[in-house]
Amino acid sequence: MQGTDLAKRAMKPLAVAAFVVGLALPLSARAETAVPACDAPLDLVRMANPLSRVAHKVASNQPITIVAIGSSSTAGAGASTPAANYPNRLAVELKRHFPKNPIAVINRGVNGEEIGDMVKRFDSAVVAAKPDLVLWQLGTNSIIRDHKLSAHDSAIRDGLKKIRAVGADIVLIDPQFAPKVIAKPDATHMVELIAATAKREDVDLYRRFDTMKRWTEVDRIGFEVFVASDGLHLNDWSYACMAKGLGLAIAEAVQRPVVSATAKQYLTP
Repeated sequence: MQGTDLAKRAMKPLAVAAFVVGLALPLSARAETAVPACDAPLDLVRMANPLSRVAHKVASNQPITIVAIGSSSTAGAGASTPAANYPNRLAVELKRHFPKNPIAVINRGVNGEEIGDMVKRFDSAVVAAKPDLVLWQLGTNSIIRDHKLSAHDSAIRDGLKKIRAVGADIVLIDPQFAPKVIAKPDATHMVELIAATAKREDVDLYRRFDTMKRWTEVDRIGFEVFVASDGLHLNDWSYACMAKGLGLAIAEAVQRPVVSATAKQYLTP
């Protein structure tokens, strides 16, 4: 009997340990599944125009140079590490789409800059890199500081002229849908100004504002999931999702002429 009692007492710690492990595993699994999936539907992120310069480089297996210029959400404010910012995550996405092409995504984001500040450094920050594609994220700081929007239209056109002069493809990226942005009365006006300028100048636009808005209104994801604690910047999850959507949009725009030509063959009587 004494040996049996000792055996029972020895088994109790093991039973408790097994019980704790059994609880911990489901909790860990639930924590992982609680992170929402990234939603970047092509009908929302699809660009208006093909990216012909990048398409040529892809078709001939040449290196591709991309310059990402903008303010803090290009520089990577809110990310846990530089590797988590959107330009670095985009490089990973594009290498998956185009494995045969060496791809460099150069980050030229500077915290706090407005459109005019960026244009002033275009020669050194953008043109000098001889890019094949320029991603220009703009507009947020002007909204936050309640600056007038009237002067920005001409500044955007000046920047586009500099990019066109080197023959690069262009994608504009509008402001983020975040509490400190949407609290400002001119937020939607800035988004509309950038969209109108992109259409008039016949350049592509990545609709970051509408994509992030969809996360809240359609996917029912709380701001705490995709906005940093400052209520303004993106975080690791949203930078990764932004890069996924942008990578998808770029890949589709690059491959579109080939797809169109193939489709034409099948549609010709």
